[in-house]
Amino acid sequence: MKNAFLLIAVLFGISVQAQDCSCPNHFNWVKKTFEENDAGFKFAVDRKGEGAYQKHNETFAEKVKSITDKDTCLYALYDWLKFFRKGHIDIDVVRDNTEKAPAQPANGAKPDWEKYKGTDKQLKKYLAGIKQDGYEGIWKSEPYTIAIVKEGTGYVGFILDGGNTVWQKGQIKIRLTTNGTKMGGVYYLRNYSEYRLEDVQMIGYNTIALGGFTLKRDDPKLQDAPQVKSYLELINTNGPFMQQYSDKTLVLRIRSFEDNNKKAIDSVINANRDKILKTPNLVIDIRYNGGGSDDSYAEIIPFLYTNPIRIVNMQLLSTPHNNKRIEEYLAYEGITEDEKAQVNAMLKKLNDNIGGFVGWNDEKVYVQKLDTIHPFPKNVAILINEGNASTSEQFLLAAKQSTKVKLFGTTTAGILDISNMHSATSPCGVILRYCLSKSLRIPEMAIDDKGIQPDYYLDEEIPQQQWVQYAEDSFEK
Repeated sequence: MKNAFLLIAVLFGISVQAQDCSCPNHFNWVKKTFEENDAGFKFAVDRKGEGAYQKHNETFAEKVKSITDKDTCLYALYDWLKFFRKGHIDIDVVRDNTEKAPAQPANGAKPDWEKYKGTDKQLKKYLAGIKQDGYEGIWKSEPYTIAIVKEGTGYVGFILDGGNTVWQKGQIKIRLTTNGTKMGGVYYLRNYSEYRLEDVQMIGYNTIALGGFTLKRDDPKLQDAPQVKSYLELINTNGPFMQQYSDKTLVLRIRSFEDNNKKAIDSVINANRDKILKTPNLVIDIRYNGGGSDDSYAEIIPFLYTNPIRIVNMQLLSTPHNNKRIEEYLAYEGITEDEKAQVNAMLKKLNDNIGGFVGWNDEKVYVQKLDTIHPFPKNVAILINEGNASTSEQFLLAAKQSTKVKLFGTTTAGILDISNMHSATSPCGVILRYCLSKSLRIPEMAIDDKGIQPDYYLDEEIPQQQWVQYAEDSFEK
C-alpha cells in the first residue's frame, strides 16, 4: 500500500454541471466522508484532542475559501489529512478530458537557460588537476553526459551531451550544496522543472545517488571495493535477488512485497532453498520496501522460525460504504462456495453493527505454529530504514519474534496500524483514499508515527554499503 501523494490524471469525463465544485465544497465532502468512514479517525482525534482537531478544521476551512485552482486545492486537502497520520491516506482527482496542459515551446527547449562559462580545453585542464575520488568528474545518467565541478562551497553539473533531449551543451543540470552534515541541491528534469535533492550520497568512487536518479562515473575510471560493488548490485536490482556475499553469508534483497512480486520472491527462494539451509548467515535486505501483501513474505518465515509467532488481528469499521468493499469479494473469480459463505457471514456481522468495529473472528491474536525449526541459517539479519512501511513492518513484527533474527539499520516509517485502503469519489470527481481497518495492537503497541526500532542502530558514520558486512561481523563476534 502506498503512502505517497499522487495527482493522477484519469482520462475520462464527468458531469458536474449541477454541482458546486468549489474548494470549500471539496473540503466539506472530504471532511465528512473521512469522519464517517476512516478506521483511524477517532483514534487520531482521541490522541491529539478534540480541541486540536477543531482548530485544525477552522484553519483549513478559512484556507480553502481563497483557493480557486484545482491542484492547489488538492494539496490543501492532503495537508488536512496529514493531521490523522502520515501514510495510508491519499487524494486524487478525476480530470475532465478537455483540460489542457499549459502551452510549451514547440520542442520544449530553453536556449536562454543558464550555462557554465568555460571551454572544453579549460574543463579538461581543470579536471586533470582535481582529487579524482570526489564529486568532480565526468558522469553519465542516460541519456545525459554531465560534467561536475566545484563552485563555491558546493558543486555544479552541466551538460556535455544532452543525448536525444532538448538540453544543450553547457546548460546547468545539477546544483549541489551542503545541507548541514548532508549534501542536497536540485536536479533539473527533462522539461527543466526542479527536482529537489534532500540527501545526495556518494557510493564508492563511481556512483552518486540523487534521490530517484543515479550518476555513473565516466571519467576518470576508478576501481570500487568489492563491498561497494556488492551493495550496488543489491540496491539497483528491481526484482527479488539472492547474492552469495561470502562463504558464510547469503543476502536476499526484496524491494517490494507487492502482490505482483510474490511469484518472483517465491521463485528466488525455491531456487536457493538448499543453499539457504546450508549457510550459517542470512541477511534479508528490505531497505526502501514500502509494503504490499502479507502473502508475499509467507515463504520466508519458515527459514526464520524458532517458536510460535503471535500475530495481533485487526477490526474493520462498519459503514454502508465500507461494507461494499467486502461485497466485492463475492464477485472474485475462483471464489469457492465455502469462501462465499465466510464473506456473507462477515457481511451480516458488519451490517448488524453499523458504526462499530468488527473482526473476521472473535480471536484477538492468531498464533502461527510450524513443525520444523531449521538449524541453518543460524543467524538472520534484516536490514531496515525509514523507507520501510505497511506490510514491511508487519513482516518485521513477525520476524523479530524469532531468536535467530536481529534488525540492523534505522527506525522504520511507522505506517501500519490503520490500513487496508479503500476509496470514495465525490460528485465533483475528488477521490479520497482512506483506511478500513484498525489493529488491535493500539494503543499499547502502536507502530504508526513511531516506527519499529532496530536492534543495532547503524548511524551515519556507517555507510549503507557497509551494512551487510557490519551484520556479518556482528554474528562472527
